[in-house]
Amino acid sequence: MGCGTKEPKITQLCLAAIQRLMSHEVVSETAAGNIINMLWQLMENSLEELKLLQTVLVLLTTNTVVHDEALSKAIVLCFRLHFTKDNITNNTAAATVRQVVTVVFERMVAEDERHRDVVEQPVLVQGNSNRRSVSTLKPCAKDAYMLFQDLCQLVNADAPYWLVGMTEMTRTFGLELLESVLNDFPQVFLQHQEFSFLLKERVCPLVIKLFSPNIKFRQGSGTSSSPAPVEKPYFPICMRLLRVVSVLIKQFYSLLVTECEIFLSLLVKFLDADKPQWLRAVAVESIHRLCVQPQLLRSFCQSYDMKQHSTKVFRDIVNALGSFIQSLFLVPPTGNPATTNQAGSNNSGGPVSAPANSGMLGIGGGVTLLPAFEYRGTWIPILTVTVQGSAKATYLEMLDKVEPPTIPEGYAMSVAFHCLLDLVRGITTMIEGELGEVETERQTSTAEAVSSPAQSSEQQELQSTSDQMDKAIVSRAVWEEMVNACWCGLLAALSLLLDASTDEAATENILKAELTMAALCGRLGLVTSRDAFITAICKGSLPPHYALTVLNTTTAATLSNKSYSIQGQSVMMISPSSESHQQVVAVGQPLAVQPQGTVMLTSKNIQCMRTLLNLAHCHGAVLGTSWQLVLATLQHLVWILGLKPSSGGALKPGRAVEGPSTVLTTAVMTDLPVISNILSRLFESSQYLDDVSLHHLINALCSLSLEAMDMAYGNNKEPSLFAVAKLLETGLVNMHRIEILWRPLTGHLLEVCQHPNSRMREWGAEALTSLIKAGLTFNHDPPLSQNQRLQLLLLNPLKEMSSVNHPDIRLKQLECVLQILQSQGDSLGPGWPLVLGVMGAIRNDQGESLIRTAFQCLQLVVTDFLPTMPCTCLQIVVDVAGSFGLHNQELNISLTSIGLLWNISDYFFQRGETIEKELNNEEAAQQKQAEEKGVVLNRPFHPAPPFDCLWLCLYAKLGELCVDPRPAVRKSAGQTLFSTIGAHGTLLQHSTWHTVIWKVLFHLLDRVRESSTTADKEKIESGGGNILIHHSRDTAEKQWAETWVLTLAGVARIFNTRRYLLQPLGDFSRAWDVLLDHIQSAALSKNNEVSLAALKSFQEILQIVTPVRDSDKPETPPAVHVPVPVLLGSISGPGLNRPFVRTDSIGERLGRYSSSEPPIVTDELEDLNLWWAAWNTWYRVGSESTKPPITFDKLTFIPSQPFLTALIQIFPALYQHIKTGFNMDDLQKLGVILHSAVSVPISSDASPFILPSYTEAVLTSLQEAVLTALDVLQKAICIGPENMQIMYPAIFDQLLAFVEFSCKPPQYGQLETKHIANAKYNQIQLFAPAEWVALNYVPFAERSLEVVVDLYQKTACHKAVVNEKVLQNIIKTLRVPLSLKYSCPSESTWKLAVSSLLKVLSIGLPVARQHASSGKFDSMWPELANTFEDFLFTKSIPPDNLSIQEFQRNESIDVEVVQLISTEILPYANFIPKEFVGQIMTMLNKGSIHSQSSSFTEAEIDIRLREEFSKMCFETLLQFSFSNKVTTPQEGYISRMALSVLLKRSQDVLHRYIEDERLSGKCPLPRQQVTEIIFVLKAVSTLIDSLKKTQPENVDGNTWAQVIALYPTLVECITCSSSEVCSALKEALVPFKDFLQPPASKVQNGES
Repeated sequence: MGCGTKEPKITQLCLAAIQRLMSHEVVSETAAGNIINMLWQLMENSLEELKLLQTVLVLLTTNTVVHDEALSKAIVLCFRLHFTKDNITNNTAAATVRQVVTVVFERMVAEDERHRDVVEQPVLVQGNSNRRSVSTLKPCAKDAYMLFQDLCQLVNADAPYWLVGMTEMTRTFGLELLESVLNDFPQVFLQHQEFSFLLKERVCPLVIKLFSPNIKFRQGSGTSSSPAPVEKPYFPICMRLLRVVSVLIKQFYSLLVTECEIFLSLLVKFLDADKPQWLRAVAVESIHRLCVQPQLLRSFCQSYDMKQHSTKVFRDIVNALGSFIQSLFLVPPTGNPATTNQAGSNNSGGPVSAPANSGMLGIGGGVTLLPAFEYRGTWIPILTVTVQGSAKATYLEMLDKVEPPTIPEGYAMSVAFHCLLDLVRGITTMIEGELGEVETERQTSTAEAVSSPAQSSEQQELQSTSDQMDKAIVSRAVWEEMVNACWCGLLAALSLLLDASTDEAATENILKAELTMAALCGRLGLVTSRDAFITAICKGSLPPHYALTVLNTTTAATLSNKSYSIQGQSVMMISPSSESHQQVVAVGQPLAVQPQGTVMLTSKNIQCMRTLLNLAHCHGAVLGTSWQLVLATLQHLVWILGLKPSSGGALKPGRAVEGPSTVLTTAVMTDLPVISNILSRLFESSQYLDDVSLHHLINALCSLSLEAMDMAYGNNKEPSLFAVAKLLETGLVNMHRIEILWRPLTGHLLEVCQHPNSRMREWGAEALTSLIKAGLTFNHDPPLSQNQRLQLLLLNPLKEMSSVNHPDIRLKQLECVLQILQSQGDSLGPGWPLVLGVMGAIRNDQGESLIRTAFQCLQLVVTDFLPTMPCTCLQIVVDVAGSFGLHNQELNISLTSIGLLWNISDYFFQRGETIEKELNNEEAAQQKQAEEKGVVLNRPFHPAPPFDCLWLCLYAKLGELCVDPRPAVRKSAGQTLFSTIGAHGTLLQHSTWHTVIWKVLFHLLDRVRESSTTADKEKIESGGGNILIHHSRDTAEKQWAETWVLTLAGVARIFNTRRYLLQPLGDFSRAWDVLLDHIQSAALSKNNEVSLAALKSFQEILQIVTPVRDSDKPETPPAVHVPVPVLLGSISGPGLNRPFVRTDSIGERLGRYSSSEPPIVTDELEDLNLWWAAWNTWYRVGSESTKPPITFDKLTFIPSQPFLTALIQIFPALYQHIKTGFNMDDLQKLGVILHSAVSVPISSDASPFILPSYTEAVLTSLQEAVLTALDVLQKAICIGPENMQIMYPAIFDQLLAFVEFSCKPPQYGQLETKHIANAKYNQIQLFAPAEWVALNYVPFAERSLEVVVDLYQKTACHKAVVNEKVLQNIIKTLRVPLSLKYSCPSESTWKLAVSSLLKVLSIGLPVARQHASSGKFDSMWPELANTFEDFLFTKSIPPDNLSIQEFQRNESIDVEVVQLISTEILPYANFIPKEFVGQIMTMLNKGSIHSQSSSFTEAEIDIRLREEFSKMCFETLLQFSFSNKVTTPQEGYISRMALSVLLKRSQDVLHRYIEDERLSGKCPLPRQQVTEIIFVLKAVSTLIDSLKKTQPENVDGNTWAQVIALYPTLVECITCSSSEVCSALKEALVPFKDFLQPPASKVQNGES
């Protein structure tokens, strides 16, 4: 009522009262209706408008009684007040309206809260056209529904259904109200289908309709002519529409999927370049609002992009942003001249070039610049638009502006830039968060599944796990689609911005976005997109137009096929360096095969590089194959910056080696250590990568390295070592799982090691060896000692390096081995074969230093590590040591390695038991394996036990060295081999000796023999350098001779000392034959040294007395039981102080075995066979070597004296063993050899050493030996059985042949020998060719003669000696020197011959007489007579210088002979043939008459007449004349012969004397003749005397006649002047008185 008065005062009071009532909630529904009606009145009267509004507000907010019409009326009232003329009222009303609308909706929310528990039956909503009521809604909801519906009607400029009484309405206000409702009460629309319906049916079409002018409008299309102003975009509406759209999309996206698609497409369209600037700015702001809501973006993606026939909305948004950014650069934003209300925007256009220039000047002048983008002259500043991550819009908030505002330059760009950044940040954060959740869920679920005990729960777990998996698969698809949709656009835009950015912070943000995208793509496994982002960063790091193939190929392909981004692509590709407004911080050389000039790095490049490092460092795990890109880029950057690898692979700043030096500014200089540090950290962090990523990293490094290698081919430029260095670094930090990357890593480094570029391969080797050393020292788990496979894996590349031929690499390899040995030597274990293999792989041609280093390693091994290595490796050590012996680079190494072999053998000896045990175990294990696999175990010297095989390998190696081309090596190896076998051979199993003999020793002998016989005879001038070579070693042949000698001696010694071991082996006799064959071929070699040594070896093996068990014999006898023959009392052979075994006949030997032990005949027989084999060898050597050659020239080989001596000296020893079977044939053979041996001449060079001076009568040792041999034989025959004695004659023959040498030296083939004296004389011509000198055989012949006499004295009566006419032969032989007498070469000879003859005859004649009847000696007598004749009446003239004493001595010898005749022959005349006696008598006769020539002077004649001799002959004659004891007619016959001879002789003497006396006149006759005549006269008287005493019947009448006939002659002598003759004459004449008797009468006589 009060209000009805319309009186202001009253009205105010009433309103206040009403308000108070309302606030106490005492107003009923009807009252409320009344109040509202009353208020309406007031409003129409324009009274107290503000109070009215206040009242309405109180009424509606304090309670909920106002409904339906009343409510609508109240609301209309407020609207009406809004459109009054009063500004204050307007504004208040607007606020009230807003509040009232809010209240209405809040009531509905409250109502919903109350009824939440009541379950409603959902009623299908028909799309009823009656919009007045919606029956299903509750009251408050109905109000709200009606209100919202009318708001839509009003905005659409239609009449409202519920708000009756509205007079006017603005669209802007309506839109604002819509927006606030939608924004504040989204749940209302989402929970109530009616409201949702409104949204779909009313709001969306309305928005789309209102948007139409904006869509159709094109800037600059002559809009002035357009008829209606509506058609032009109107900023306030447009802006509010966008706000509504933002809300719709944000809140009701799920309801309005289709509608949102349209809205979003519109938004995208508004960004087009032909839309007004303000529209684009507002659109960008709207899009920004979306971009900060990643979940929303995700929904877009799910709803559109992932549906088949839908627009790819999300992709379009991103692409639109990209194109928008590009368009800003390509179309400078000049304002639209046609729209006056936009005139302000001209400023932003301005003269385009000015800011760019100022920018350039700024750089020059050091002015601080605005952060900006600049691209091809378009310069766009960067404004700080918003805080990161929130879309705080500027222009969307300008609700009070009616005109479009002026957009500052760069605003749109900045917002778009932030859109991109926020988009990236949002997406990546969301996806990575979800990814993380999925992963943790997966881990926990699997963990629970494992731990949960109950069956049912497990099933649940599995169920849930599979659900999770499905969920994960779905979400993964969404993530992938999101990334796939946006990456191209993002990349195009970001790359462009990166190119254009001049601000460090902006650049940093762009790079960060690219980095996070790359990492995200990597995590999702989207390779293409990941690589594209990485490529972009890489390109940013390098100078523009840098030729790096990796980058250009991949991205170009992925980007250029997208239509939208062609602009971007072209932009990306063209970024001319001339416009780079960046500070240049470094100048360096590009890494290319042919570097063209230099390249410059800007600070932006460095910034990108750091991002790249960051990416690799933090996201290495997802880079996969794009490591290639990253590393390639880093490699180039490192190269340009001049970083060089240092130890461990870290890169340090170093000077570039070639080309213009790298120029670095101080700015970058301080950065370098940091970069280098990050680089190192990047690879250190590879230890946290999973295995697959690590493999990607390694593969990338390897292929980079391959490229670097290709570039470094064919030139010696400094190569890029980045990859190699980083491989090393990666390997070093991943030691704990080195196994997984070791093969690719080392495989590649090995390739690098073979590179021709020295720097490259040096680093390859450095890296490889560092890795190996690090691997071995690393503390692995389990330790290497328990993980042999790993250890071998680590060492394997070291072995592989052996296939590289570059010496520098091999040196590194060996140095590495040396270091490994020094640090790890004790724990190498199974790695030993590899390490040793490395040393052994050094070849001869690889240079001295390599060999030396390798050998150093080997020495270390042998000295320190033999005990620590497995015994199976010992054989390798032997092989390696042997191979060094064979290297011919450095003699000392070869010799030292032989020393090492000796040390090794010593080690084997000392540790024999342990080694043997270990090897046997190993062998058993291998055997087992081999059996399981069904293969045969194959190792050298197989059947022998493993420890023996080790020895055999050692022997075999030494054997190889024994035939090395270098003499010193051969000698050393030979000595070592035989010493080793000698010292340690006892360790071998008995059966192994078989192998030693056949495979080692004989094999060696064969090779040495072959080499020696084919060796070069050329003289070696000097031994390298200035070493003089002794003439005995100055040809290869002579040097080989030494080896042969050594080898043969060594083998013989083994045969000798180890005979007890060898003999029980089955084929000892075959081995013996082979050895003899070697001895034979050596003995017959044309080299004195070898042949002599061969005989020494022969002697050595023959000296074998069956050895007494000596200390080094194994305690257990060999398995084959053979009784060991015992050394019997040894007999010393004369002249050879050497024991011989006495071999009794087999029968005796067998008898000695006790009955318990069965006799083993075979052994005996075999023994004999061995000796006979030796005899045959000896015979062959003897006969071959002493056989005279057919032709002679300077080079003819004639055996030396020592050789022959040794040869002959062997015989006695040998004979001891074969004498039981030695027969005549053998003797014959022996004789031939002895004879030939003695006949061999010597060279005049050697004669002074062998021969005594000519005057001494000494035997050479050869001659001694020959006689000794015969002596041994003769003694053996002497004590031997009967059947042996038939050999005596042969021995005599042999000796007699030697006796003949005294007068007739033997011939040696056709060789002309000089007599020794002449040769001596010739020695003055020093260089005359060696002549051959016959020896002085006289002493030898004389000694032989003595032996003959000796022997004959012992054996004269032997049947064989008698039968074989030995005596006759002796006489025949002696006849030669006797007949020569003074012509003998030596005077002693004939004297000895005489004495010998006398001795022999004194023994032989009685034997001859004894056998007279048998006729065995018949032929001897004439021989004897001739011998006497030749000797006593020799034709040789005594030398002129013979003294009287000498002559008399010689005469006494003649006298002795006559005496022999008188005592030994004539007394037994009846047993002797008549002719012989006659010859003797004639001879005596001849001897008793002095025959002489008259030419001698008295003194000479005096001597020459052999008075004594004549006297002796005469006396003998006489003696036999008067033998009265004539017993046989034979004897008488001799007497008669003797008498007639004697008488005839007396007659001759007397006659000659008378003749001489007469002729001589007064001169006295020579003394001799006088003596002779006296002697004859005395003899005559004696004769007559004895005739008288003889019985007359004995005296022949003839004799008497001869006696009487002497008388006249005697008488004639009376005239002689000599008193002595006279007195003798008297005595001779006196006996004649007996003949003076009266002659008897003839008658008487006749009668008688």
